[in-house]
Amino acid sequence: MAAPARHVGRYIQKNTYFLRNNFEQLWSHRMFLEHGKCCPSVLSTPLNGSSWSLPPSTAFIYVTYNKNTIYYRVVASRGSVNIALKHCFFLYFSRSFGWTPSLRQQAAETNTESTDSFVIPRKKTWSKEAVLETLASTVGRDPTAHPYLFQDDPYLSPRTSNEFRMYSLSQESGRSAAKYFVNSNPKFFTKDFAEPHIPCLMPETVSVLLEEMSEEALKERISLRKVTAAVDMYDQLMQAGTAVSMETAHELLDLICLYCDKDPVQGGPQAEDTEEPGEELRKRKTRFRRASDVLRATWRENNNAERIFNLLPERDTHCYSALIRGMVKHGAYAKAFSMYTDMLNNRVTADVHVFNALLSAAPEVRDKYKERWDLITELLNHMKEQKVQPNLLTFNSVLKALRRCGFLAKTQALCTLNEMKAVEIAPSLASYDHVLAVFFRAATAGESNTDVLREVMSELAGSSLTCQDPDDVLFFSSAMRLCMDNKDLELGYKVQSLVEHGENWRLLGDSYQQTVFYGRFFNLLCMMEHIDVVLEWYRRLVPSLYYPNHHGLRDLLQALDTDGRLDLLPTIWKDIRSLGHDNKSDLVEEVLTLMARDTHSPEVQEAFAVCALDVKSVFGGDRGRQSLEWSNASLSHITSLLLRANKTQEAWEMLQLFKSENRVPNEGLLEDFLSACRSHGSPTRAVELVQLSAAFCLSATGRLAKQALEFDLTEEQRAVLSELEATGEVSD
Repeated sequence: MAAPARHVGRYIQKNTYFLRNNFEQLWSHRMFLEHGKCCPSVLSTPLNGSSWSLPPSTAFIYVTYNKNTIYYRVVASRGSVNIALKHCFFLYFSRSFGWTPSLRQQAAETNTESTDSFVIPRKKTWSKEAVLETLASTVGRDPTAHPYLFQDDPYLSPRTSNEFRMYSLSQESGRSAAKYFVNSNPKFFTKDFAEPHIPCLMPETVSVLLEEMSEEALKERISLRKVTAAVDMYDQLMQAGTAVSMETAHELLDLICLYCDKDPVQGGPQAEDTEEPGEELRKRKTRFRRASDVLRATWRENNNAERIFNLLPERDTHCYSALIRGMVKHGAYAKAFSMYTDMLNNRVTADVHVFNALLSAAPEVRDKYKERWDLITELLNHMKEQKVQPNLLTFNSVLKALRRCGFLAKTQALCTLNEMKAVEIAPSLASYDHVLAVFFRAATAGESNTDVLREVMSELAGSSLTCQDPDDVLFFSSAMRLCMDNKDLELGYKVQSLVEHGENWRLLGDSYQQTVFYGRFFNLLCMMEHIDVVLEWYRRLVPSLYYPNHHGLRDLLQALDTDGRLDLLPTIWKDIRSLGHDNKSDLVEEVLTLMARDTHSPEVQEAFAVCALDVKSVFGGDRGRQSLEWSNASLSHITSLLLRANKTQEAWEMLQLFKSENRVPNEGLLEDFLSACRSHGSPTRAVELVQLSAAFCLSATGRLAKQALEFDLTEEQRAVLSELEATGEVSD
């Protein structure tokens, strides 16, 4: 219902001050209305949450301006009205509703500015995986679940690091076998059901299609990585007098040098040109190696690569680069430098890949530290003379070689980092890893080591890292080892925080490197952190990221002992069994020793007794694997735990195991058992205990018999104990 006319002017005047303050803002967001009409969204669509609830019977005049024409309408309402600021314009008008010239000019300028500033946004193009990536970003890691790699077959969920390696390798082996079958029989796999298309699920072209003798057939064999077939085709073309383009010759030399003149293993991982010497793999002594790593090929004298190189009518930089990199990759370091000398004699300019390979091989051809650095300096001067621009791998090769330059390394490493900054090349994780290795070996005190790492971490804090060098995956494990050796918990947290930032965890390396990193971090926590924090990290890491070995679990047991939380031992024992470490005798002995060392509350002793019976089961021989052998300590600890929990019958059974396992109980255990018999009023068991002591010929037999005579015995039992007491006194 419309308000009476006499209320209109009064409410307009009442709200004049409010409307005047919002004049300029509201004028720039006006609505164009048809003549005599008002847009219905004015009263119903507030923007940006800007709205007012006005008193009832309020009247407004909606005014817009377009092409020197004023449109207005008076609206009154008795109820609460929501006004959208960016849709309407309020103005108090006199009875004539007139415009001043300055107001009309301002309105025209505002209209022009708003029209010119309007820009249509560009269309956003999304990838086919955008939805999946968005959904994946909303899902976090489940710390209680095994790695996603094993989700398809829960039966094969690993419990230890060895099982993780075995199961992952078997899964990869099955995947390779399936890939081989698909590629060998492509006619059976012609339909593509995946959306979007997944190229790795479709057959690859692995068979030769071009049989005629031509350069195209040679290119096909090169693309299929068939080394022997490509060399044979090249020889046929040469015998037929067919010229081969220099580009094809480059590709052929690259193929031969990469695989050392041998066909690659079918279905195996494709090798990459990482420009690192072949001796790197044998430095990882404890790392699991594939058979292809053990049987790594070595460079043969006058192989097909050298023969084809000598047959080329023209040898350019790429030809020399292929041979030099191949020689360095496969261990022919001296021959690589000889080839470089021949390259200089022929006045051929080297490229950055040649220098990177030679710099990494410099320590292999010189014995003394000074000679190694002189050779590195000579190569760098050659780069400057030939105007070859260095890249990241160049400086990383220098830093890597400095690790084998002894006392010169510390000073020259800092100079190398300064040179990287001068040419505006940011160091990678491999650069920092080499620097840490240099300072760790050269430093005389532990503090300087952590100071260097602190500077590195302050430089990397909050960074999203990408892999730029094959050795980048070694940085985090090396940094955590430095934190552990110096017992620097704060720095260890910084390293872990950098790993958790974004997708930096991908740079931890393979499963072995991840196990090493988290093992060192957990060891540092057990040494330096409070047990509650240690257990929190333990639940976060196991088993989703880390499978602790028995050394890590011993560190956890020591942390529990240090902070006085031995009541958690039964829980840790369950984890020890689930992780498959219950066959480690030192770990089992440690658990029993900690539980039996002190006396605790009845509730804790009851839990310890149950745990002790479970520990007893691992000494049986019915578990399908080698069982543990009983020791005096293990038998005594379990018996003591059972006695403290008032499980006399189970404790007596443990005493019988001493005799069957040819073990001798200690006197303190027998005295504790006799005290338990006294508290339970078991004279018969006390007599049997003294007889058992006499069977072991223990010196405490007489003393035990004298104490047992204080029980309520029969005449026959007293006679037996008196005889044992007399026998014990005679033996003493």
